[in-house]
Amino acid sequence: MAIFGKNKKSSFAKAPEDKEDEKKEEKKASVSSSPKKEVKKETMKDLYGGVKESKGTSSKSKNVKEAKTKYNSAYKNLIKPLITEKAANLATENKYVFEVSVDSNKIEVAKSVEEVYGVKTINVNILNMEGKRKKQGRTIGKRKDWKKAIVTLKKGQTIDIYEGV
Repeated sequence: MAIFGKNKKSSFAKAPEDKEDEKKEEKKASVSSSPKKEVKKETMKDLYGGVKESKGTSSKSKNVKEAKTKYNSAYKNLIKPLITEKAANLATENKYVFEVSVDSNKIEVAKSVEEVYGVKTINVNILNMEGKRKKQGRTIGKRKDWKKAIVTLKKGQTIDIYEGV
């Protein structure tokens, strides 16, 4: 008898149980030696009908992808144009006001405005706006801090922000 593992009977007289064990071991050996079937993992794009890339991508699809990435970086900097009475008065002086991301700087804001609106910027002024403190009952809270950018455009150029207002 063995100390560890299964009890093995003598090799002289093999019982029917031993023959079954040998067959099972042979099957395991044959399964492990056979090449494994590769399981294709489906991505979320495959499941939901996303864009599948083929070997022969056309230049048109490349241009669309480049345009999307180009404007994605611009829209990360520009959050929204601010539509206020004061901003409307500044528009007569060729200055436009935008809410921008807290991480952006003057250079990034200028490039983003040029990309999105197709105008030439002369000057960018940025203000850090502190969020207002608010109360509701006993709880005191604070709105998030944000950045405001005043963009001066080249003479004769305009942005149609106030069309639907």
